[in-house]
Amino acid sequence: MKKKLLAGLLTLTMAVSMAACGSKAADTTTKDASGAAAAATEKTADTSKVLKVAMECGYAPYNWTQADDSNGAVAINDSSDYAYGYDVMIAKKIADELGYDLQIVKLDWDSLVPAVQSGTVDCVIAGQSITSDRLEMVDFSKPYYYASIVSLVKSDSSYASAKGITDFKGATCTSQLGTVWYDTCLPQIADADIQAAQESAPAMLVTLESGRTDLVVTDKPTAMAACAAYPDMKMLDFSDTDDNFEVSDEEINIGISVKKGNTELLDGINSVLDKMTTDDFDQMMNEAISVQPLSE
Repeated sequence: MKKKLLAGLLTLTMAVSMAACGSKAADTTTKDASGAAAAATEKTADTSKVLKVAMECGYAPYNWTQADDSNGAVAINDSSDYAYGYDVMIAKKIADELGYDLQIVKLDWDSLVPAVQSGTVDCVIAGQSITSDRLEMVDFSKPYYYASIVSLVKSDSSYASAKGITDFKGATCTSQLGTVWYDTCLPQIADADIQAAQESAPAMLVTLESGRTDLVVTDKPTAMAACAAYPDMKMLDFSDTDDNFEVSDEEINIGISVKKGNTELLDGINSVLDKMTTDDFDQMMNEAISVQPLSE
């Protein structure tokens, strides 16, 4: 009887021991699998490509800031706001086709080129003209828009009936800092009273709307957006006349800037732009103008 009891106890003990060992082994296997999965996820996250694109987020219809993600707006890095506009549309298309995650970085106009040069951002998509001065500092893609230069006046202004820039003689005028509009176009107005350059396109428009200046010079998309936002403004386009601002093609071709020597990214961007037509660009720009916040 005692022998049978001892044998039973021994069998039970071995069974419990084996079960415990099995549980420990299974637990170890589970932990190993979880760890491997986590490591794989971390590796995937680390190797995902991010395209950091800088813009002002305040230059409608090229780019602007809004409070939500309506119309497909993209979150601004280190901000609770979102960016949208023509430049964001282009950035999204490039990122999607090249397999990048898109990150929008909001910077002042004068900080855009230095950010590309330092590698803080990968590229700038911000309505930049492809000028020879900028080409000394950064490389540019093929144009992603051709922006003719126009003027904006108030509808009730004495300059509203101007037929060419000769009729602007003696006008008080301004434009945005660091642009061909300010540096090249305004000096072509005879006896112009050129006011200090404005830090941004919105600030430029405010000077006109408030009556502090008679006219501003800008590009056509900006003017179209301004007229949608400010019904009392009038756009004057002298491009079909001989009495127009004299600018080179490089000054109205809008491109995407990258760090000098970054041929891989530049080639990728150009491969996307090569597939697009003038109609594609115009359609996207018109859509941007129609949904800009101030046009509603």
